[in-house]
Amino acid sequence: MRVVVDRDRCEGNAVCVRIAPEVFTLDDDDYAVVTADPVPGGQQALAEEAIAECPRAALSRKD
Repeated sequence: MRVVVDRDRCEGNAVCVRIAPEVFTLDDDDYAVVTADPVPGGQQALAEEAIAECPRAALSRKD
C-alpha cells in the first residue's frame, strides 16, 4: 500500500506522525511526508488509522 499527502489540505497538525512515526514525518514547512513508500506490512494498520484520523483529510491510500 502507498499513502499520498495532499499538500493543499495538509496543515501540519502531525496527527499522522503521532499515530505512525515510522511512516510519516513533517518537512521543514510542516507538511506531512511519507517516509515509507510502500508502507511495510507491519505499519499498514497504523497508516490506515492515520488516514482516517487526519483532521484535514489530507491523506489517502493509493494501491
